[in-house]
Amino acid sequence: MDGVLFDSMKNHAKSWCQTMHHFGFTDFTEEEAYMHEGRTGAGTINTVSRRMFGGDVTEQEEKEIYQYKADLFNSMPIAPPMPGAYELLKKVVHAGITPILVTGSGQRSLLGRLNEHFPGIFRPELMVTAFDVTRGKPDPEPYLMGIRKYNDFFGTILGPDHFVVVENAPLGVQAAVRAGVFTIAVNTGPLPDDALLSQGANLLFPSMQSLCDQFDTLL
Repeated sequence: MDGVLFDSMKNHAKSWCQTMHHFGFTDFTEEEAYMHEGRTGAGTINTVSRRMFGGDVTEQEEKEIYQYKADLFNSMPIAPPMPGAYELLKKVVHAGITPILVTGSGQRSLLGRLNEHFPGIFRPELMVTAFDVTRGKPDPEPYLMGIRKYNDFFGTILGPDHFVVVENAPLGVQAAVRAGVFTIAVNTGPLPDDALLSQGANLLFPSMQSLCDQFDTLL
């Protein structure tokens, strides 16, 4: 969702950086936030805590840090939809392909905007968020959960080779590849292309609009 459907990663990077500095994680940068993209909030906090202080934060500290980050994020200008995303999704649905949302986000402010900006695209039953998994990206669980929700909803037994992932984050690409799913990367952020290709992406596009423009050829 973030960085694929909404141009929200700039806000996430700023809010994560300010939050980490506020709580004493002073070597955290906005650039690092892009490398953590796709993790759950707890995963990001504890990964940085282990690096800086040698261990995880407490459960109470985790909640306090993430709430501070969420409040900062929600105070920032609302992120616009990613150019080309809705046009692409309409092509996907027209082709008879079912969209499934798989995100590490637990930001209700963005989750609530899906129907506003992408009307008629996503079913609540086919959405995986930070609330649905115990292990966030780069673990394959989020994408395997997406496949499971699809099969449960439609009463099918399709395997990973029947699905395609669109990802903009290195950890997300890694998770999709580990789940056994064909993975299309879109580089909508400041990272070099190799940050996505090195994680195993099968294809790379420079933007969602570019992917949209090439969709018929891909199909």
